[in-house]
Amino acid sequence: MKILIIGAILCVTLTGPLTSVGQLYSTRTGFIGFYSKTAMEDIKAENNQVYAVVDAGKKNMAFAVLLKGFIFTKELMQEHFNENYVESDKYPKASFTGTYTGDVPLNKDGSYQVTVKGNVTLHNVTKPIETSATIEVKNGHLLGQAQFHLRPEDFNITIPSLVRDKIDKDMLVKVNIDCTTK
Repeated sequence: MKILIIGAILCVTLTGPLTSVGQLYSTRTGFIGFYSKTAMEDIKAENNQVYAVVDAGKKNMAFAVLLKGFIFTKELMQEHFNENYVESDKYPKASFTGTYTGDVPLNKDGSYQVTVKGNVTLHNVTKPIETSATIEVKNGHLLGQAQFHLRPEDFNITIPSLVRDKIDKDMLVKVNIDCTTK
């Protein structure tokens, strides 16, 4: 876990000095969930141990999550996810590094629409992603919310033919963070 934390901080801060003090926000209790609904089977997996760092001055962000931290509604799904699909012993984490565009005044509470752009790494495959998000400034906290879709096949995750038709080809991913200044 320490390696994930150090890696996420380095991803954000190695691009240069902060533009001003107090613009580095982080959390160790961020949320990522993914969902798939079909007539045959619903999949719901959630993880509340997401590490996130946001450099509001440079508009950079990094996320890291241990894949074994996802909790499924069915224990057998969780076992298959870790052992057969994402191979979490071999590829233990997923990550995102990127930037956001849009004005987010840190001295004014409010909700602001931004565009997030960066790279998701999962199963040792990195893919670009761009999505809209909401960043809220509230009582010194930086809260973020986003939704996007990922396709397991884009990350070389093979779904066996026996269950391939039981799950949706696209997974809805939801992200929520509540960061405080470091």
